[in-house]
Amino acid sequence: MTYATIDQRTTYNTEDRGLTAITARVKAAIERNRVYRQTQRELSQLTDRDLADLGIARGTINQIARDAARAA
Repeated sequence: MTYATIDQRTTYNTEDRGLTAITARVKAAIERNRVYRQTQRELSQLTDRDLADLGIARGTINQIARDAARAA
């Protein structure tokens, strides 16, 4: 015969790690969103001349902001 033992502490710890992992993912997503918005806002405030000096076209600001957010 085979018996199974349920350890409540293990179950609790598994749930805790799951909740901790979810919380960490949410915090990371919030931080990436903050970096995206900040980068987009700062680049959008630059003049076309300033952007040209940096080698950035105004149409690529969203892509640059997405890349910055992924790197964060």
